[in-house]
Amino acid sequence: MKKTAKDHLNANKQEKLVVLENDFAGVKRGQTLFVGTPQIVDKYIKKIPYGEQRTIIRLRNELARKWKADAMCPVSTSIFIRIAAQAAIDEMEAGKSIDKVTPFWRLLTSEDKIAKKLTIDKSWIDKQRNSEQG
Repeated sequence: MKKTAKDHLNANKQEKLVVLENDFAGVKRGQTLFVGTPQIVDKYIKKIPYGEQRTIIRLRNELARKWKADAMCPVSTSIFIRIAAQAAIDEMEAGKSIDKVTPFWRLLTSEDKIAKKLTIDKSWIDKQRNSEQG
């Protein structure tokens, strides 16, 4: 049976700090890289207040600081954002109201690569972002 986004979101994973032995994704050798979990990313997105927006870079910087790392892994973070967003989309498709799901549109725009992989019309993301801007 294929795992759902919700299954991936609820997977029992542990965050970790890694000292890089080689340069990786813009992070230099010797720096500390924070590798989060889908739950950590989901929790961050849920705390973005209505009417406010964040960037993926800001999410990575804030979580890296919180975990006392030089950077947050851009690769795993992108995967975890996609998992959180798709789980929210799946919940909305199952009838859950928009105010009860993770507000991924406060982080993603239709232009983000992650948005192209979601099972939602990318223009919906921008419409939702704009509707919260007043």
